[in-house]
Amino acid sequence: QVQLVESGGGLVQAGGSLKLSCAASGRLFSIASKGWYRQAPGKQRELVTTITSGGSIKYADAVKGRFTISRDNAKNTWYLQMNSLKPDDTAVYYCTADIRSAFDPREERDYWGQGTQVTVSA
Repeated sequence: QVQLVESGGGLVQAGGSLKLSCAASGRLFSIASKGWYRQAPGKQRELVTTITSGGSIKYADAVKGRFTISRDNAKNTWYLQMNSLKPDDTAVYYCTADIRSAFDPREERDYWGQGTQVTVSA
């Protein structure tokens, strides 16, 4: 069974920083693209950032210049460094990845973490 577990959320004042982590565990065969999404109250889930296996990165316009995605492939972990946080960044943040499990390497599936709350106070 493959699992993604996020950590690092919390409450921070506007202008502050937080770093989220996402660790993939289980019988992993390969991990392709990785990313972060967020969902604010009353809004749809939206893309924050993604990184492909080749290292290509995409950011939502709202976070460009403030958020940085990075990864440690040896640990099957990726991170979201969030700086200059704003109240509008308040949301539940989800990590996601396209993974082939060792149970069936032929099939690539989209896995999601359980979400971690980020609250930015004014």
